[in-house]
Amino acid sequence: MALDDLLDEHEQSERVRSWIRSNALGLLGGIALGFALIAGWQWWQKQEQADRHGASNRYQAAVAATAGDDLAKAKTAVAAVPADSTYATLAALRLAKAQVDGDQREAAIATLRAVDAADPAMQVVVQSRLARLLIDAGKPADALKLIGDEPTAAAAIEARGDAFAALDKDSEARDAYTRALARMDVAAPQRRLVELKLTEVGGSPARTEGSTP
Repeated sequence: MALDDLLDEHEQSERVRSWIRSNALGLLGGIALGFALIAGWQWWQKQEQADRHGASNRYQAAVAATAGDDLAKAKTAVAAVPADSTYATLAALRLAKAQVDGDQREAAIATLRAVDAADPAMQVVVQSRLARLLIDAGKPADALKLIGDEPTAAAAIEARGDAFAALDKDSEARDAYTRALARMDVAAPQRRLVELKLTEVGGSPARTEGSTP
């Protein structure tokens, strides 16, 4: 090996050592940061799991409470379910049903009005049930305002038809029921009921494959 080559290798080695000495703190800091990120991620996962477990336990307690006769106790149990979880929406729906069964319709309306579900599908369920409670309470106009002019879910459109029917606006009710049926599967359990509602307001359900003659 030539002397020049040895000097070049020695020079390169010295440069590497010099770079390492100059950047040692940065390297160690980067390694430490990497370990910190890994530890933080693991802690966050454990915390998330613990939070989910806690929310599940509180939801089960709420389910048990709403199955009993003490609605005040049930309301307290439902309030203990973390508000930012889907469990909170499910618990509120159970509480509202228990309140309706206990002849506390206004309380059930208040319970559902307070729900702000993060899941759009769950929010449709809440709004549809609330709309029907408002209609039963003699407030179909409030139900229409709640649902809005352009609902897209079949359940919400059906509730809109119920509100129009309660206001004796048969034409609007027919349109809503027809639109609801168009969004329902032929085998949907609710379909036959909506067809009957359409008939009651002067409509005629369209024949579909598999429908009863």
